[in-house]
Amino acid sequence: MTSAPHSSFKSAKSIEEIYSHLPDAPSQKTLERVDYEARHWSSDIPGPLKPGTEEHKRATAQMFRETFNPYKPSVIPWPELDPVTLHRITSLPIWDIAVQTEGKARLRMAAYAAMIDDPDMKDALSRNAWEENRHKEVLSKLVAAYNIQMAPEPEYKEPKDTEWAYLVTGFSECVDSFFAFGLFALAERSGLFPLELIETFEPVMQEECRHILLFANWLAWHRAVMPFWKRPWFELRVIAVWAFLAYERMGLARSMDDNGNEQTQDNNFTVSGAKDVTDIDIKVPELMQLCLDEDARRFSGYDPRLRRPTTTPAIARTIIKGAKFWDKMQSRFRKHKAAA
Repeated sequence: MTSAPHSSFKSAKSIEEIYSHLPDAPSQKTLERVDYEARHWSSDIPGPLKPGTEEHKRATAQMFRETFNPYKPSVIPWPELDPVTLHRITSLPIWDIAVQTEGKARLRMAAYAAMIDDPDMKDALSRNAWEENRHKEVLSKLVAAYNIQMAPEPEYKEPKDTEWAYLVTGFSECVDSFFAFGLFALAERSGLFPLELIETFEPVMQEECRHILLFANWLAWHRAVMPFWKRPWFELRVIAVWAFLAYERMGLARSMDDNGNEQTQDNNFTVSGAKDVTDIDIKVPELMQLCLDEDARRFSGYDPRLRRPTTTPAIARTIIKGAKFWDKMQSRFRKHKAAA
């Protein structure tokens, strides 16, 4: 376990004070150590980590606190891009939604954390909210660095239904991060985006892995400690969240930029965006397998006793099996037709 290097963050009087401890120019050795620690963590608690137990809850909170990566958005060295790559970046239909999603996520997670009585989970979710705000800062710095035209941001308001908003945010991150892992790897393999840009954004991608690892274990803990009579309503809400996310990703979000021009933003980019990050012809089953491989790779360094998100990987496996079955049936049909 790697608690010692981050003891100074643990003793902060408030979550916001973490930012004042972030280094402006850490050494390469420090960067390598911190990057490793952000990706590898095991609890020293012996035995299984069963959801609902003090051990599981404590390990979940420790994982999130001790894998913190102290990078500062204001000093990220965004690389210079050639005109073709710059156009490719600025043309991606995601920036308004990405920035606004992080802004909403911060408020939603902070609001839900305020409702929690358990100090360990309250601390972990509060830190998650702080990191969501840092993601928004990172995206804002990227947008400014590459002069990406943005629509005016809406006013961010605390949710009226805090639990619903938190569930939507958590499950949405599980879906989007799963596919983003694959698209990120695809972008690196294609060579359409410079390696410097990939490496610059890499810590943010791994941080998303930590976020959904925390959500999966919060969900398991929450279900385990919930009074039995509340469980049916909660599970109905979870089903409703999945239905809402499916509906949301069917459409496009439209907004107006500063010049009054309509900007179309793709809610479903993490699922359908392969064509925008690569010139490689990749089939859906191949993309699903890449997402599964990247998902497993990013989670591999964390204690295997902690829960992982399972629904989106299960959907991807079903798509792969369905595609194989369809190909098999088509092959049989062609053989039968040829024989006739």
